[in-house]
Amino acid sequence: MANKKFNLGGQAFKNVLGFTFGHWGKQPGRIVAIIALALMSAAADVLTPMFAGRLVDALAAGAGGKDLAWHAAITAFSVLIALGVTGTLCRQFAFRNIIVLTLRMMSAIAADAFHRVQRFSTDWHGNSFAGSTVRKITRGMWALDLLNDTLLIALLPSLVMLAGATVLVGAHWAVMGAVVGIGSLLYIAVTVALSLGYVAPAARLGNAWDTRMGGALADAVSCNAVVKSFGAETREEARLSRVIGKWSDRTRRTWQRGTTNGGVQGGMLVLMQAAIIGAALLLWRDDLASVGDITFLLTMFFMLQGYLREVGMHVRNLQRSVNDMEELVSLDAQSLGIEDRPDAKPIAIRQGEIRFEHVDFRYEGHDALLYDNFSLRIAPGERIGLVGHSGSGKTTLIKLIQRFYDVSGGRITIDGQNIADARQASLRSQIAIVQQEPVLFHRSLAENIAYAKPGASRAEIERAAKLASAHDFIAALPQGYETLVGERGVKLSGGERQRVALARAFLADAPILILDEATSSLDSESEVLIQQAMERLMEGRTTLVVAHRLSTVRAMDRLLVLDKGRVIEEGRHEALVRLENGLYRRLFERQALGLMEGLVDAHAPAIVEPADDEALVAAK
Repeated sequence: MANKKFNLGGQAFKNVLGFTFGHWGKQPGRIVAIIALALMSAAADVLTPMFAGRLVDALAAGAGGKDLAWHAAITAFSVLIALGVTGTLCRQFAFRNIIVLTLRMMSAIAADAFHRVQRFSTDWHGNSFAGSTVRKITRGMWALDLLNDTLLIALLPSLVMLAGATVLVGAHWAVMGAVVGIGSLLYIAVTVALSLGYVAPAARLGNAWDTRMGGALADAVSCNAVVKSFGAETREEARLSRVIGKWSDRTRRTWQRGTTNGGVQGGMLVLMQAAIIGAALLLWRDDLASVGDITFLLTMFFMLQGYLREVGMHVRNLQRSVNDMEELVSLDAQSLGIEDRPDAKPIAIRQGEIRFEHVDFRYEGHDALLYDNFSLRIAPGERIGLVGHSGSGKTTLIKLIQRFYDVSGGRITIDGQNIADARQASLRSQIAIVQQEPVLFHRSLAENIAYAKPGASRAEIERAAKLASAHDFIAALPQGYETLVGERGVKLSGGERQRVALARAFLADAPILILDEATSSLDSESEVLIQQAMERLMEGRTTLVVAHRLSTVRAMDRLLVLDKGRVIEEGRHEALVRLENGLYRRLFERQALGLMEGLVDAHAPAIVEPADDEALVAAK
């Protein structure tokens, strides 16, 4: 198990570092400058102990020749000052360069992540918490700041310092150089092993629960209206408390392991201190080292000790930043699902003829085909009603037209153009859709309506609102078209949101229109207004209307009755309602009887049974 965790940690490092180095490659000149400045700063630190030792030797030799000693002391002093100034300036220029590097990388990574998330498939978004996704991106962005600092400003100079110290000490005393080199390598090896094999697995699990906590928070906050309506605040708090408890346990374990790791590193530094200072004392006792040499050794050790302690911290920071970036990197590596082909071109829709040609389709994870050799033609300007039980394939059909999924076989064309060869943005920009539950941005009403046509004038926005029967209620608001609608449009009623969505569709002026259960959950007054707006909107457009409430499709040019991905009946309402044992007739009878029972309950205790089909038609 330990091996498996170590391998997983190593793979995470490989993925994250590969991702980071890829972004470094976009600013090669700046990377070279930062590395050169960091190395120069480290070299200044390496040479400092040696000249400190020479200064002490010069002072100790002062009694034998004052002038000569003074000259040697001033020379050593001048070099020490020059090294200090050089190191400081190099670090400052390195910091200024890494600020620019990191900000550009963070901006690019955030933009790239958003670009990918926007283009992930409908299924991906359906299975993901928005809050969790945001947390992955923001946590990964800030982890990159720590990663860049650790690799370029901290870890690289530290390793140069350790190598330089080993060479300088070894040049004077081979045995002492071996102690410094072997001790440093052993310290780094143990630190890396503990971080990858011991701390990283716990940190990875802690981050997973951190992501879940972000998702749980966003889920409860975005659904606050439901929470309030059921008086479920305490229940949601208890639910979140369980997630927080798990997160707390996993995070505590990560921190405790990090503390243990730090303790092991501290113990190893004490052992190195004893070995180096003890060896220095023995060299002095045997007259193999002067006072200046001992000063050199002690200065070098204390500087080395600081660097080694920082190496431990840098490795821990590296491990933490890699863990924090893992989920962001996994987003970058994930397939978009539905992608534009390399040679995809914009699609030009003028007539709006839609054809399904021998289409096969199955949902991912399902063995059975929903559509099997399915063919259908929708004429330009034709108004089609899609009817059927839940799961019959109505919604899937309109999603396939928008290419939210790719077909398994056959093809779908619009005006003779295969939609799989078209750019998705181009295709969808020419299809207006009004959904059952329209989603609005937490922006002004004017911005929400104009979303269909960026740059639309206020006159165009108001005209679209009037056509959608939305202008009157918008004008009555204190801030009119500048009114903010709240997250997902929560400040508006269902009918108001629907009319704003219709105004957006009017402004889009697309040749193809899809109405997906657009009146299924509205009051009677709103339904009348929206039905009238829908009639205006359908004029001159190829229209597909998905409906359970059959009153919305009675006037369609053709009704398609679907069952398990097949068109089992088609025709106008008047013809389908007379089909013996027809599915449409059964659905219609149920709704008509439901309406009549409602009327009877409202006006009289008597039970009225329809005499024939015409009575049903009259009732509806």
